[in-house]
Amino acid sequence: MQIYSSGEDYLEAVLILQKKMGEVRSVDVARYVGVSKPSVCHAVNVLCDGGFLTKDDKHFISLTEEGRKVAEKIYERHKFFKEQLISAGVSPNIAETEACRIEHCVSDESFLKLKQHHEKDKG
Repeated sequence: MQIYSSGEDYLEAVLILQKKMGEVRSVDVARYVGVSKPSVCHAVNVLCDGGFLTKDDKHFISLTEEGRKVAEKIYERHKFFKEQLISAGVSPNIAETEACRIEHCVSDESFLKLKQHHEKDKG
């Protein structure tokens, strides 16, 4: 199943919220992402069907192994690009927004090369 940037955003949100709160429901994701609960419920159902999330009988949402891989990949990119933008002088608010856009459109190869280049410059 192909996952779109909005789906990646939901998976990333679940990952972040699980780290903060432990258990996560659709309403928590809706508040975090800033969209309506029905939008999140639809996305959660699609992501469950795709094998990225599970929902228990109490409606708590959990990442599957595949969902966690995607979420961690996106979250790593988000943190990297936000850090880079802030260190270049971009305001934190703009860096947050821009990192969220960039994280989805950079190929795995390009991200790896950028990360390696950054590590080489640091070391």
